[in-house]
Amino acid sequence: MTTTGALGPAHRADTLATLRATTPEHSLDLLVVGGGVVGAGTALDAATRGLSTALVEATDFAWGTSSRSSKLVHGGLRYLEMLDFPLVHEALRERGRLVEDIAPHLVRPVPFLYPLAKPWERPYVGAGVALYDGMAAGRTGHLPVHKHLGRAAVSRLAPGLKPEAYIGAIRYYDAQVDDARLVIELVRTAAVHGAHCASRLEVTAFLGSEAGGIIGAEVLDRETGERIEVHARRVINATGVWTGSIPLRHPDGREEPVVRGMPRVTAAKGIHLVVPRDRFTSTSGLILRTEKSVLFVIPWDRHWIIGTTDTPWREKVDQPAATSEDIDYVLERANAVLSEPLDRSDVVGVFAGLRPLVTPAGEDEPLGDTAAAAGTAKVSREHVVATPLPGLTVVTGGKLTTYRTMAADAVDAAIGAAGAQDTGPLTGQDVTGSGEGVPASCTADLPLLGAQGWTPTWNRRLLLAVDSGLPAGIIESLLHRYGSGAPEVIGLAAGTPELTEDLPGLPGHLAAEAVHAVTHEGARSVQDVLARRIRAVFEADDAGAAAAGTVAHLMAPLLGWDAERASAEAERYRQWTLAQRATQEAGTDGEAHALLVEAARGSVRDMARGGLPEAVSSTYGRETA
Repeated sequence: MTTTGALGPAHRADTLATLRATTPEHSLDLLVVGGGVVGAGTALDAATRGLSTALVEATDFAWGTSSRSSKLVHGGLRYLEMLDFPLVHEALRERGRLVEDIAPHLVRPVPFLYPLAKPWERPYVGAGVALYDGMAAGRTGHLPVHKHLGRAAVSRLAPGLKPEAYIGAIRYYDAQVDDARLVIELVRTAAVHGAHCASRLEVTAFLGSEAGGIIGAEVLDRETGERIEVHARRVINATGVWTGSIPLRHPDGREEPVVRGMPRVTAAKGIHLVVPRDRFTSTSGLILRTEKSVLFVIPWDRHWIIGTTDTPWREKVDQPAATSEDIDYVLERANAVLSEPLDRSDVVGVFAGLRPLVTPAGEDEPLGDTAAAAGTAKVSREHVVATPLPGLTVVTGGKLTTYRTMAADAVDAAIGAAGAQDTGPLTGQDVTGSGEGVPASCTADLPLLGAQGWTPTWNRRLLLAVDSGLPAGIIESLLHRYGSGAPEVIGLAAGTPELTEDLPGLPGHLAAEAVHAVTHEGARSVQDVLARRIRAVFEADDAGAAAAGTVAHLMAPLLGWDAERASAEAERYRQWTLAQRATQEAGTDGEAHALLVEAARGSVRDMARGGLPEAVSSTYGRETA
């Protein structure tokens, strides 16, 4: 267990040792599968209730949907039009908690303009936004209430809008977040509270018992090829669009998919464009109504993020990609209101993610006696928690903003359902020594690492600059990325001139951040650093390719790479960025998918030539593409 939340190589080794040591008689209380925001939140929820917990992720923490979202923490203004008031209320409550208590260093208020094109829109939209603010009352954090604006005010706030595109606007506030960094902080905080967390550990099968339930999972270490049978009294599957992909392995070795009682998930693709901030002049973001949904123009430091789309994805879920048609759609909708139209040359970055769309088990098929006896499912408009087999709980659907309630619901379901290894629910287990069962969730007001002591650390920013010799602007950027953990990064740089330098092509990002990503944040590849710890993949013109060699050089001694391996890792990242860019000219999802598959095959060949055994290098295909 780590008390600092450092997810470096030592923590991964300790986690592997813990997993190897489990037996049917000495099992974990809970194994969480999936290191996205929901899985990370679930591990934190379970660990803070006193349950022995492990979190395993097949690639990198936040590798999938949780690093490719709209970066918004919001109530979902459009859901009011659908009359889904409970959903909006829940999301606004969680927004307030994130802004105020849980992650104020990462979740910050951001203003949006809702342009009004017709006179009738002002009372209609105004009533909706007033209700939105009213439902957030008491948990608004630092978010101001909405305000009606006339043409003159809009032209001052957003001179980049076409004058003919509006007769006025309503300004309201939501919040934004660096989604991948939120996940990293969740995992680190879970580790502080005793959770064993590791990436590159892929669950290849759920382990079934003679009684018909789940007693754990087989885990493949994708770095060494080792297979470990991990025994756990409960398993929570939080794998998003991969829900349903892990088979059940019976004691006799037979494998079959888990179907009955399993929520059925389909993938919907959303893409986002990143353009320089100076291409559109405004002090506020935008929310634009389209014929299909809404389009956001979101301020992001020196850039704007514009999206999203919502289209079916029928290819393998490991390789979502934007196509030429996707990009044209977003540009066309944005240009409808911009005085200076954007074109392809303005697009710095593009990213695509898959949202899990859920049909709850039981809506059109029977759950069966086994699932019914185990407690069946808990369903809400946005997320589903189901128990398809004794000992197995599945949580899926939902949205980033409500990850914490999803996690609490999943743990509640798991500890309250009869499992395969015991005669009763985990609520009967005295894990605290108090004579009581498992406590209720306590994460509602629990600050994450980086949020603890955030305000006094921010107030010391000028002193930190003087003491470290780093520019005040760099210190402020570090504080916004790491919160009160920024001194960890500053400390790594102290006395090592190489680490105080900017990474090539990434002004404002210190070399020390690459080291910190490995020693404290569990990074295991160049892509982990540049795509998720540092968001170069969509912020830099070259997606961070110029920094790949330097990052690999810094990572090498920490992960035991020789010079040949470091060179191969840097080249693997460069090839991945080229493949991602190539998809932007693809005409269909199938063509884009094929480009990424070929890039993955090339990566396997290159890594094998770089010295990795083929069985191990082949596991890189999934994350390369």
